Amino acid sequence: MSKPDFITMPRVQLRQYILDHREDDEAFQTYLDRFISEDAVIFPAPQSIDSLQINYFIETQSF
Repeated sequence: MSKPDFITMPRVQLRQYILDHREDDEAFQTYLDRFISEDAVIFPAPQSIDSLQINYFIETQSF
């Protein structure tokens, strides 16, 4: 049985594969590499409930 192509596999499918095959280190490493890639967008955590509410308000407004 051949392994699936983890590079082209959608993230949701890869995640399910990892959950079903927890011993597959190659699949897990590919999944981690997607989070660590330079193209990944990292958003800072809110510092308070007020800042969280302000961000939510800004995101839900349609301009």
